[in-house]
Amino acid sequence: MNFQYRVEIVDENMEISKGIYKLSLSGKFKGVPGQFYMLKTYGLNPLLPRPISIHDIHENKISFLYSVVGEGTKFLSQLRKGEQLQILGPLGKGFNVENIKGKAAIISGGIGIAPMLYLSKNLKVSTLHLYAGFRDEVYGIDDMKKYTDKIYLTTENGNTGVKGYITEIFNPSSYDIVLCCGPEKMMMKTVKLCKEYNVPIFVSMEKHMACGIGACLVCTCKTKNGNRRTCKDGPVFLGEDVIWDA
Repeated sequence: MNFQYRVEIVDENMEISKGIYKLSLSGKFKGVPGQFYMLKTYGLNPLLPRPISIHDIHENKISFLYSVVGEGTKFLSQLRKGEQLQILGPLGKGFNVENIKGKAAIISGGIGIAPMLYLSKNLKVSTLHLYAGFRDEVYGIDDMKKYTDKIYLTTENGNTGVKGYITEIFNPSSYDIVLCCGPEKMMMKTVKLCKEYNVPIFVSMEKHMACGIGACLVCTCKTKNGNRRTCKDGPVFLGEDVIWDA
């Protein structure tokens, strides 16, 4: 792959919930569910690009769903239609959708919902259920309704769905496979639940990244097979292979 940033033009960059933005670029794009692009604005700030997972790809458009959590994503949120953006990708190893069969469950926490739209529309499974947990406002699930058979929601304040955490209502025993993305504590608990019922689970890890191509080792992930680079060897890993920080 040619690891050179290219310039793209912003088609849309709108706030869909408090601090949550959907960025769209027009053109021809590639990628498999779970892969990501490195995005950066012009100028010295921010110096480093930010890894953003693929939210969706259409014939002539790609979209990214991201949360404003620091200076990098703050600069991204200030981009307007017609402005330029530098991108590199697709990067990383995503979900192997061809090997995902039977009755599947997607479980996400917060902005972990971002890669799940593109994943759900590419799965060829007999049944697909979505379990999505949020702090207060629910976002990113409307487009997923056409690809899922049932959706379960939780919010910490109880405004929508069940009050509490998504792991409190999730039972993996009736599924053949589980696909997960969200905060590490949430994914760690989900992996433990799946292990109790001997259900395979794949997790999409989120780490700080500097290069996105496996050169800088900033995004090291501890696994049973040694340290792995989240950007190059992941971000999707078999859940039981990950060594979780207690």
